[in-house]
Amino acid sequence: MNGANALVDKSFSFAIRIVTIYKILTQEYKEYILSKQLLRSGTAIGALIREAQNAESKADFVHKLAIAQKECDETIYWIDLLNATDYLKESDYILNEGARELLRILRSSIITTKQRMNKLVNL
Repeated sequence: MNGANALVDKSFSFAIRIVTIYKILTQEYKEYILSKQLLRSGTAIGALIREAQNAESKADFVHKLAIAQKECDETIYWIDLLNATDYLKESDYILNEGARELLRILRSSIITTKQRMNKLVNL
């Protein structure tokens, strides 16, 4: 499995966990506002990564990954907030680790792609 496919797979698995947590938050806790924010940002990550796979250029690829990075960081915020306000069980807070892993991979992918772009320009 290459890096791009690993990122696609990891972000899709993460989105599934986000949807599962959203269902718990809305059904068990009747929490609709914060959970909707989490659902939107948490599922947007994978959608943007998929969109980046069909980018029109390397710059477009980087741009889409940068937006995914922002969504990922926002997702971490919502996870932290839901945890701090006792809406997430400690066992569900593991989502934070998954989001932070995605964020690290996204940042690394962006940096690597930019470095490769710069090398091509400087040839």
